[in-house]
Amino acid sequence: MFSGIVEATARVVSIREDQQNRHITLECPFVHELRIDQSIAHNGVCLTVVDIRDNTYTVTAIKETLLKSNLGLLGAGDLVNVERSMRPDALLDGHIVQGHVDQTARCTAVDEADGSWYYTFEYDPSTGNITVEKGSVCVNGVSLTVVNSREGSFQVAIIPYTYEHTNFHTFRPGTTVNLEFDIVGKYIARLMQQYLRR
Repeated sequence: MFSGIVEATARVVSIREDQQNRHITLECPFVHELRIDQSIAHNGVCLTVVDIRDNTYTVTAIKETLLKSNLGLLGAGDLVNVERSMRPDALLDGHIVQGHVDQTARCTAVDEADGSWYYTFEYDPSTGNITVEKGSVCVNGVSLTVVNSREGSFQVAIIPYTYEHTNFHTFRPGTTVNLEFDIVGKYIARLMQQYLRR
């Protein structure tokens, strides 16, 4: 379980392909605090630490994860938003995030707003996922508030701290990001779909 409050950005050091899996090695500020079998969200994807060496650690992304997320697009040098699992006694500063990415979206616009930034994202609405105005959404592991919610698109407004301390400052139109929709909203949407089928 995560909160969507990014702790740091990790830099990809190397990637090793293994059949349909990817072993991703990264370096980050808290690598010396990690342990094998620990869960860490990477761009919002919960992955398990499988190796720690010197100043780096390695996680494995399997085929299903690569199909549903942007981790298959990573290359050496790329920045990844990382967050360790939330402690039971910690303050919930973001919202409840499972680390289970629902689908990817494409950034279609980045607009400066005199000290903040608006990012517009488009996604395939045929999956049944939705956003609601002022609801929560997780973009690349960052807990954010939805503005200008539309079918298949939405915007988020980014403060300078988030811009500087996550990989949002690397986004351009065409950038692929991971989305995890609000868990409560997903259950309600699924129940409504089942109800309408009756």
